[in-house]
Amino acid sequence: MAVVIRLAASPAEVAGIKALQTANLASRLSEAERAAEGFVTAEYSLEFLLEMHRETPAVIATEDGVVVGYALVTTRELGAAHELVRSLVQAVDALEYRGLMLSTARYVLCGQLCVAKTHRCQGLAGALYAHFRETLCADYDFLVTDVDTTNWRSSQAHRKAGFEVLATLGYGGAGWDVVIQDWR
Repeated sequence: MAVVIRLAASPAEVAGIKALQTANLASRLSEAERAAEGFVTAEYSLEFLLEMHRETPAVIATEDGVVVGYALVTTRELGAAHELVRSLVQAVDALEYRGLMLSTARYVLCGQLCVAKTHRCQGLAGALYAHFRETLCADYDFLVTDVDTTNWRSSQAHRKAGFEVLATLGYGGAGWDVVIQDWR
């Protein structure tokens, strides 16, 4: 069966996001796995993921009913409830993009993107972001996220998906490339 990309529609799919996130947390992977495969940094509780889902459902990739990829949609307001996302919002709001202070811009955050190891290098990151854009571009002009500077796989995927690096900053105990996709 083919991979289907769409918005998450049920708590069971949110639980699938949580399972994929947990399997790819940097804290659960060896240094060699992190270097070779990439990783996710932030761990969200199932309750917080469900809260995110109620506000704006994540974009998911499923195959045979199993979540094999996701892109979490996070607004500035909801991001304030999570320490790492709050740090990202504060950093983004202090940045300028092509003469525009982002604190005054209509942007949405990708709170995290992950693709299962079995489905990497198949263009799913770009497809997840394309669906993200199709779904939200009427309400937002920009998509912003951050990438751990040690996560070369994620950096490559974001460049390939059309993101530009806005700044490299330190917060939450790590170095981050803050990246933007212009939807205007």
